[in-house]
Amino acid sequence: MSNTAMLALARVALAAPTVIVVSIFVFAVMHAGVVDPAVLLAGDRATETDIAAIRAQLGLGTSLVSQYLRWADLVVSGDFGRSLYTGRPVVGALTAAAEPTALIAVGTTLLSSVAGAGFGVLAAMRRGRLADRMLMSGSVIGFSVPVFVLGYLLMLLFSLKLRWFPVQGYVPLAEDPFEALRSVTLPILALTPVYLSLVARTARASALDVMRADYVRAAAAKGLSPWRVTTAYVLLNSLLPIITAVGGGFALLIGGTVVTEIVFSIPGLGRLLVDAVLRRDYPTIQGVILVLSILSIIVNLGVDLLYLAIDPRLRR
Repeated sequence: MSNTAMLALARVALAAPTVIVVSIFVFAVMHAGVVDPAVLLAGDRATETDIAAIRAQLGLGTSLVSQYLRWADLVVSGDFGRSLYTGRPVVGALTAAAEPTALIAVGTTLLSSVAGAGFGVLAAMRRGRLADRMLMSGSVIGFSVPVFVLGYLLMLLFSLKLRWFPVQGYVPLAEDPFEALRSVTLPILALTPVYLSLVARTARASALDVMRADYVRAAAAKGLSPWRVTTAYVLLNSLLPIITAVGGGFALLIGGTVVTEIVFSIPGLGRLLVDAVLRRDYPTIQGVILVLSILSIIVNLGVDLLYLAIDPRLRR
């Protein structure tokens, strides 16, 4: 087995304990001082006997360690329990809500990463000039404007005035792929400026460091075109900090997704989490938080694997 494969397997192996620790934390937080789920299920007119029967049915009479092991065993088998509000399996709600959230997250990441890296490198190449100042000023503004404010402005212009996109709601991909993409276009545009600003500022700083390197100066001295120097030397050697910014900003993206889904009434994971908190639907809250945490771990794992693929020094 090659050294690269061994390092990749080591990164994957380290992710498993992290998932376990996150699941313990989520379970502990949800069971620390919350209202007894049996009381919520039983209703206002329930007797102590009814509540005790529900507690026995849910396994709430055992220790927290036993409850966690039982819950973890169900989660591994794909069973996140049943919603206290609807009575339906939580995994069904998670599956339905994951689609719009995934479209928004992937679209925002792709758009902001490509545009942010390009703008950042361009600003570095035009350091101190008008283009650099305009791009960096724009990044500050993009990072400062709240997501919900930009969302309402986009809704006012493109939905109510121009009628190019739907005002709110979501159409599943299975029903109409084109309408599904139209439904998430404005949420993506509302989220992109914050994420793009983070990537652009990181790309500019990284590109400036690379431009000071001797091999970049040597390439320019050999008569290579500025475009060739930028793409083959500056951009490629600036990727590691940019990838770090993309992966590190995932938590920021998830937080923005929650707000965006509420503004545009998108039935995604963020909207599901907010509704579950308002209803005190603890199994659903646990499921959503655990899924989002695992996604964050997977993104960070992907960043580590990209490091190994891009930088040969890390494979030694």
